[in-house]
Amino acid sequence: MGNDIFSEVKDTGYREEAQEINSEEFFKVLRSRRSVRVFKDDPVKEEDMQKILDAALLAPNSSNLQPWEFYWVKNETKKKELVSACLSQPAAATAPELIVCIARTDTWRENAKQMLEIFNSAEGVPDAAKNYYEKLVPLAYSQGPFGLFGLIKRLAVFITGLKKVVPREPVSNAQMITWASKSTALACENIMLAARALGYDSCPMEGADSKRIKDLLHLGSGAHFVMVISIGKRSEKGIYGEQIRFDRKKFIKILE
Repeated sequence: MGNDIFSEVKDTGYREEAQEINSEEFFKVLRSRRSVRVFKDDPVKEEDMQKILDAALLAPNSSNLQPWEFYWVKNETKKKELVSACLSQPAAATAPELIVCIARTDTWRENAKQMLEIFNSAEGVPDAAKNYYEKLVPLAYSQGPFGLFGLIKRLAVFITGLKKVVPREPVSNAQMITWASKSTALACENIMLAARALGYDSCPMEGADSKRIKDLLHLGSGAHFVMVISIGKRSEKGIYGEQIRFDRKKFIKILE
């Protein structure tokens, strides 16, 4: 893949003004989002849950291929099984609502085709954008039977990368899982921030039996468990302590 498709600045003619934002309210949401371990029995409004789920779909994602699925488990029997699969931890057992967040490595072809259909039915879409989904996406994300095409790509990337800058991933099925999980994790953050903005709280749970959860949802090999997110109103005892963050110098590096 040449660098020109990434570096060339294109004017599609589309304009969208940035909305004015109340930054203080945003940072209030950000700071007040905590991992709540115990919830009240107060229900979450149906319309609020729908807004929270819609927020997930607004998350940025790789190539706009949207490699994710979100399961709002409302059925009481299945919900009990899901709580059990989450090790019956209080964050799951006391939560009014649970969302299972799944990364998909097997939907990129279908979604790329849909992007092409949208572009072909619209006016003014650059040919480069169409070519991206028609040619580059299959090249980038195909791994082939038993990952053999991925191995060929890995060798080609290594050789090409000796002389020029080149995208190096994904070139294996394992890297495809990482690829899809990164986009899904961005959507998970949207879920939790949207919940807080609507007056609810949440807890992301990775500690779970992923196989049992996949069996519960009847998911195949192309589906990969990322986390379960609980949603509800925090109990007075729902937060176990003050938020602990290490010195920012440990993580933030400024190159001058």
